[in-house]
Amino acid sequence: MDTENRTSRKRNAFATALLTTLAFALGFAEFVMMGILPATAAGLRVSVPDAGDFISAYALGVCAGTLFLVFGRRVPKRLLLGFVALVAVGNAAAACAPSAEALVAARFVSGLPHGAFFGTATIVARELADPGREGQAVSIMVLGQTVANMVGVPGGTLLAALLSWRATFLFVAVWAVGSLLLIARFVPAVRPIPDAGLAGQFRFLKKPGPWLVIGAVLLGNTGIFCWWSYVSPWLTDIGGFPADALPALLVLAGFGMVAGSLVGGRLTDRTSPGKMAATGQAIGCAALLLIFLFSGTPATAAALMFLCAFGMFFVSSPQQLLMVKVGRGGGEMIGSACVQVAFNLGNAFGAMIGQTVLNAGASYAWPSLAGVPCSLAAVVLLAVFFTRFERRYRPSTR
Repeated sequence: MDTENRTSRKRNAFATALLTTLAFALGFAEFVMMGILPATAAGLRVSVPDAGDFISAYALGVCAGTLFLVFGRRVPKRLLLGFVALVAVGNAAAACAPSAEALVAARFVSGLPHGAFFGTATIVARELADPGREGQAVSIMVLGQTVANMVGVPGGTLLAALLSWRATFLFVAVWAVGSLLLIARFVPAVRPIPDAGLAGQFRFLKKPGPWLVIGAVLLGNTGIFCWWSYVSPWLTDIGGFPADALPALLVLAGFGMVAGSLVGGRLTDRTSPGKMAATGQAIGCAALLLIFLFSGTPATAAALMFLCAFGMFFVSSPQQLLMVKVGRGGGEMIGSACVQVAFNLGNAFGAMIGQTVLNAGASYAWPSLAGVPCSLAAVVLLAVFFTRFERRYRPSTR
């Protein structure tokens, strides 16, 4: 029996690790745009601030794609496979886009499976995890997204410099095909979530607690992405780095994201998701303010970029688990996907705010300051949640 249990645990751990392959593709597709924004803007003959639309289009696709969960909640694995196929199609279209308008459309399609995937994969990872290790399991699944930032985004930036920005999207499409084959073969079917009916999936949203979390994710990411959307030109114009240093710097940012994700997941299992989510948002808020005040030298710019990246992904696991917890009883997938919707709406709004600041004639130093009020509001909302509401949600049962 012990041997059988060990074999089952190893099989489940391997299946959870395989989910990271698509998380990697999604993280690559979402965040590589920040590294190749200048090259893509030049290739399609638009300004860098206007190229922020390529970021916003992906984020809006994430929001629209959450509707997939309404109709496919009963078969999580089938949903996963559909999402992988859509990742391949959308990024192949992006690689072939003949104009800025076509790339906006392709980025929207590429974003459709993003939030729905993380909503579904959070449930699958939780079901495959040993009791008491759900936070670590989710952080491992999300790790693919953070590894994409550590090696994928700088690699994509280098690939764009050596070949073309189109090659980065072609890479994602090919990777997604490989993920499709692996997930189809090795990820087991898991029990479906309770069928609460169409209306029942959204019943948890009648309470104020979930809206505090959703609002915090939205505002926190809006604040971060005011600055992060334009991190490449910020590193060169404000940080004083040469353009050929960008791939190495984005690797450093990726290390910060990986560290944040792993530390956040482990501490979430030891304390509470609400407290850790508030802590991560506070780190990001402090980083934004420090970026505006002290990033005039290469050393401080690199260090503060690492700190902001750490905070940005420290919150990933606790926020995903928070929404699974508050959505218990049929709304788990929708709850988890709401985090990704809010995350990517924040990306879109942040890019738009940063674009407005830059188009007004400000330097690349100012978008970080513009993001501080939103980030601070996120900390307040999460502090209210874990002090007044989190105790109302008992630990989930398996």
